[in-house]
Amino acid sequence: MCGRFALYTPPARIARYFEATLAEGEDSGHQPSWNVAPTDEVLGVRDRPQKDGGDPVRTLMTFRWGLIPWWSKDSKGGSRLINARSETVATRASFREAFKERRIIVPADGFFEWRRLKTGGKQPNYFTRADGAPMAFAGLAERWRDKTAPEDAPPIRSCTIITAPGGADMQGIHDRMPVILDPSTFDLWLDPANEDVEELKALLRPPPAGTVVHHQVGQRVGNVKNNDASLIETV
Repeated sequence: MCGRFALYTPPARIARYFEATLAEGEDSGHQPSWNVAPTDEVLGVRDRPQKDGGDPVRTLMTFRWGLIPWWSKDSKGGSRLINARSETVATRASFREAFKERRIIVPADGFFEWRRLKTGGKQPNYFTRADGAPMAFAGLAERWRDKTAPEDAPPIRSCTIITAPGGADMQGIHDRMPVILDPSTFDLWLDPANEDVEELKALLRPPPAGTVVHHQVGQRVGNVKNNDASLIETV
């Protein structure tokens, strides 16, 4: 699973890495976080189709973490849909339409996962890419509008992160992990015209061994109120 991650790199740098355009206000409005939790605002990269039929525009914008399907009666279920399993993402009602039409990349500097100890406790670990590059989580996006809100109220943009069985780099820590896309697959994943389900599902696998590294961190990360750079320091 993926229930907590870090994103502290400035949006402008994230946009350059993904060759995306910053949505209006993102550079000044998004705050760095070393403890991103469900329902927090996160950044997402999406290739947005143009109304005039022109080439899609790759854009970095804000989403609320926890997907709210467009047909939901309220937003409460979003906090439970922070992850979508790779095995069922193409068929589960909450995700299948977004999988076909609204695929995004959720950037991260790293993510946290907890290893169960024989003593009964849990030891948090922080994972980053071995090459130091930003992580690119495979994600899905939705737009949901509250029918009880004023007509001019903006819709809520929300997202989920897809998880896969844990790869070699997760051995001994956890049996699942977020799908980390290789840069060579960004275009394929984001292409709104790509409707090849099997080709897309083939991307939803653990990365090769050695892609990510990890170290132990302190227990403070378990409290969402704690949010500073010391959370990712080795203990």
